[in-house]
Amino acid sequence: MRLAIFFLALAAVVLGSWWLWGGAWENRFSLEGSVAWLESAGPWAWAAGIGLLMVDLFLPIPGTVVMSALGFLYGAIWGGCFAATGSFLAGLCGYGLGRLFGENFSRRWLGNEDFEKGKHLFSKRGGWVIALSRALPILPEVLSCTAGLVRMPFGKFSLALACGSVPMGFIFAAIGAMGRDTPMWAMLFSLLFPGLLWLLARRFQH
Repeated sequence: MRLAIFFLALAAVVLGSWWLWGGAWENRFSLEGSVAWLESAGPWAWAAGIGLLMVDLFLPIPGTVVMSALGFLYGAIWGGCFAATGSFLAGLCGYGLGRLFGENFSRRWLGNEDFEKGKHLFSKRGGWVIALSRALPILPEVLSCTAGLVRMPFGKFSLALACGSVPMGFIFAAIGAMGRDTPMWAMLFSLLFPGLLWLLARRFQH
C-alpha cells in the first residue's frame, strides 16, 4: 500500500510540474524553438540537448521534441546517438535518486512488506516496464526513481533502460532529420522496438 502511495505521490509531483509550467515549456520547446535553443549553444549544441533530456527528470521538457531537434541538427545517426544518450542518462539519474535513500530508510518508509513486494516485482517484471515506458509521458521518471528505491538490480535496470532509450532516440532523431514533427507511428515504433529488444536481451542474459 505504501509503495502505491509513493508511486502515486511521485506521479502527482511530475503532473503538478506539467500543470504549472508544462504549457510554457511546450511553447518554448517546439521543434523550431528547440532547434533555435540548441543552436544558441554553438558547437556544444549536442551537450545542451543531452542536458535538456536529463533535466526532463525534474522539469516538464518535451523530450521527444528535443530528440527530434537533435536529429534536425546532427542527422539521424549522430542525432540518434545524442538523443539515446540523453534518455539513458536521465533514467540513470532517476535510478540513482531512488538509491540515494538507504535500504534501511526505504524499508522503514515503505514498510518491509511493501519493500519486498516492490523489490520482487521490479526484479521479475521491471525490465519490461522500464523498457516500454521510455516513450511514455510521466512514467519514465516515476518508474526509474521507484526502481532505484526498491533496489532493482542495476544490471537489469541498465539493460532494460538501454532497450527503451536507444530505439526511441534514433526514431525521433530520424523524424527530426526529415524535418517532420512526431507522428503517432513514431510513438508506436518506440513502444514496439523496446519490447523486441528486451525480449532478445532476456534470452541473451539467460
